[in-house]
Amino acid sequence: MRLAIRHTTRYRFAGPVAHGLQRLRLTPKTTQGQSIRDWTMAYVGAREELTYDDQNHNHVTLVSVLEGTEEVVVTCRGTVDTEDHAGVLGSHAGHLPLWSFLGHTDLTRPGPRVRQLLSGIERRRDDAVATLHNLSAAIREKVIYATGETRVDTTAEEAITAGLGVCQDHAHIFIAAARSLEIPARYVSGYLMMNDRIEQEATHAWAEAWVDELGWVGFDISNGISPDPRYVRLATGRDYRDAAPVTGISYGAATETLTVDLAVEQQVVEQ
Repeated sequence: MRLAIRHTTRYRFAGPVAHGLQRLRLTPKTTQGQSIRDWTMAYVGAREELTYDDQNHNHVTLVSVLEGTEEVVVTCRGTVDTEDHAGVLGSHAGHLPLWSFLGHTDLTRPGPRVRQLLSGIERRRDDAVATLHNLSAAIREKVIYATGETRVDTTAEEAITAGLGVCQDHAHIFIAAARSLEIPARYVSGYLMMNDRIEQEATHAWAEAWVDELGWVGFDISNGISPDPRYVRLATGRDYRDAAPVTGISYGAATETLTVDLAVEQQVVEQ
């Protein structure tokens, strides 16, 4: 499947910025089942300083905010070819060893509610994938998808206690639970082509778990499936903070508004 993506992020500040830096994880990477045909990034109110691959093998672009700027606009455009591998990514890449994805972070540290969730799922000793799908289904049942109820710093335990959250929260709960089962797990940010519309409100998030003999396997908890050709991976990490599409700091003015325009659609491939 060939997917065309247009993604614009716009920051409006309360006043002129004296200095600012933004770290962008907005360039997809070639992985099993995903190849990048073309990808461009353009900036208004900012200047590209350097690019590098981080410890998770994410492509990172560092941009500086121009002095006196009151608005920064980052526009990404490109096409990506995807294949269906039933959510299986395979071998590990990056500088972090697998065991680093067993350790809990502030956002994924399990508490009583996560442990209670784990106690109620059916575990298959001979089938880790089935156990993880059972975990995904239990999270989807316990935590209703609802926007505006959580924040980027909401923890897995807080989200499951509230019973409300978005894809980021679902992924954090899954990661917290999987690591409690001694299964390495990581967070994924990316794009998902919706079947009923082209324009979307935000990027998507899901989780991946390490399964012996398969490698990394993806689980989209919010939609109850493993990623298929409609998904494009941007970045991975131990939690949202490692894989956030945009992070940054600024001096001289506080961020007033953030808006995102995103469109993902399938292109016809001529034979």
